[in-house]
Amino acid sequence: MEFISNVDEKEFEEFVSNHPTKSHFMQSYYWGIVSKEKNLKPYYVGLKNNGKLVATALMLKKPLFNKYCYFYIPRGFVTDYSNFDIVGEFTNELKKFGKKENAIFITIDPDVKLRDLDIDGNIIDNNNNNFKLVNYLKSIDFKHKGFNKNFEHREPRYTFRLDLTPDFDTIYKNMHPTTRKILNKGNQYNLEVFKGDESNIEDFYITMKETAKREHLQCFNINYYRNFYKILHDHGMSDLYVVKIKIKNLIETYENILKSIQDEIDSLDASKYKNKNKLENKKKDLTKKLEKQQKELDIIKKIKDEELILSSIMTAKYNDKVWTIHGGNHNLLRELNANYLLYYTIIKDAKEEGYKKIDFFGTTGEPDKNNSVYGIHLFKKRLGGEYTEFIGEFDLVLNPILYFMYTKVYPKVRKYLKRR
Repeated sequence: MEFISNVDEKEFEEFVSNHPTKSHFMQSYYWGIVSKEKNLKPYYVGLKNNGKLVATALMLKKPLFNKYCYFYIPRGFVTDYSNFDIVGEFTNELKKFGKKENAIFITIDPDVKLRDLDIDGNIIDNNNNNFKLVNYLKSIDFKHKGFNKNFEHREPRYTFRLDLTPDFDTIYKNMHPTTRKILNKGNQYNLEVFKGDESNIEDFYITMKETAKREHLQCFNINYYRNFYKILHDHGMSDLYVVKIKIKNLIETYENILKSIQDEIDSLDASKYKNKNKLENKKKDLTKKLEKQQKELDIIKKIKDEELILSSIMTAKYNDKVWTIHGGNHNLLRELNANYLLYYTIIKDAKEEGYKKIDFFGTTGEPDKNNSVYGIHLFKKRLGGEYTEFIGEFDLVLNPILYFMYTKVYPKVRKYLKRR
């Protein structure tokens, strides 16, 4: 087999974008360009057998100190992971390449499923798993960094993935009853859902920052998101979805809803109720609903903006999948459930555009109510996807002494200096 240290763009993309089991936008040629915004230098390497690529890797180089660096291969290199001969051969070549570049280690985190879980995270069939692959990677010098439950590593180890191959009615029926209940009301607040463009990046960034702060998530600078959208969108790999509302129109909508509820209360006919308790309960329910709507309207009337961006999402599209990568919700008017309408639109569009799967990009492996991201987990769970667990993150250590210094000593020194 022959190692190629610089696979050209066309050949690289043709292999990665058409790979039947391991195609991922984070291994695309263009993700390397996006990553430059994070001060990462892309290298496009591959392994050929009889002149044909059998493995590729987008390697992102991160400078450290002096001549040293490390490499990150996001979501793992692209190959058939059931073929241990190829995995082993490619790993040996990556070692040689990394050492030439003075890399201390190479990190991979393959989006390869560890085992089958039910929607609540229970193991369905532990005999159907990829522990054999985990053990093989360890046997060829990859250091497994554990089966983490939350967001301790570069990319989430858990996600929800929705199968788009059934008809849309079936997809809808498989959603949680709470989700269907919200969506069955239709767009009752007349929210505007649309695909935006570069002019909407600043609006998107508002929801991104507010959600990151609220949920204790990472948020990059706005230039990163501009580059993310422009580079990927120019290659048909990203869309920006936006939900907005004009406050004046929302006030009118609420006033109409209030009038409708009041009319219903006024029109209650006691003669139609043999049981007086049922009549009183009906009045109480409607009155409670009226008061709730009125409180919400009072808050809305205090909003000074003419319009608000309520929710937004940047997607990535590649091969047969769509990922909902970046996005968030405004702190105000979350009771309008704009995020449900937004995801419904994304799912519907992905289905109509012929994609086979949608990845909601990250959740926790500890779905506990005390977990700070439990709300996000519950929302994604209610969309009806498969709860998916990946095999985890691995480091291929090339310089053991410096690896120990960088991963064990340096963090303690940095922590100590911060305390001073």
